[in-house]
Amino acid sequence: MKKLKLYLDASAIGYLDEQTSLKQMNDMLALWAEIRQGKYNVMLSEVTLNELNANKNRDKVNTLVNYLAEISYDIIEIDQEIERVAELVKTNGLLVSDKKYNDRLHIGCAIVTGCDVLVSYNFKDLANVMTIKGVRGVSSISGYGNIDIVPAEMLIGKGDDQE
Repeated sequence: MKKLKLYLDASAIGYLDEQTSLKQMNDMLALWAEIRQGKYNVMLSEVTLNELNANKNRDKVNTLVNYLAEISYDIIEIDQEIERVAELVKTNGLLVSDKKYNDRLHIGCAIVTGCDVLVSYNFKDLANVMTIKGVRGVSSISGYGNIDIVPAEMLIGKGDDQE
């Protein structure tokens, strides 16, 4: 079975050090352990890295940067195709506010680079049924494959022999 290609948004990475949400943090740490073992191919975008670095809590930024040093990943640079797909997300009625531009770019990055899954804890804007259905439609009309948007808990331990 081929490795799944994961796109991680800043909310997912942020949960590696989120003491106020222990279940989600532990789920993300479990996924991180699987990533370190090479179970997944990981993609990050310059948008994700910029969002992480914009955090005013410098200790948290340093902690997250240290986590990133533990894994292999490819960095996606924003190009015209990603921007085109992000705009298509907006014209299809999803995340239309200018404040949601980065969320549209996350979707564009994940779709254009052929990711199987966008890992996110942004339930309000990304990891919800309406956005997922809309993104699948945008992906299809753009000529790209399907993508799922899920939190870490939906990935951990999957594919292993479980009783």
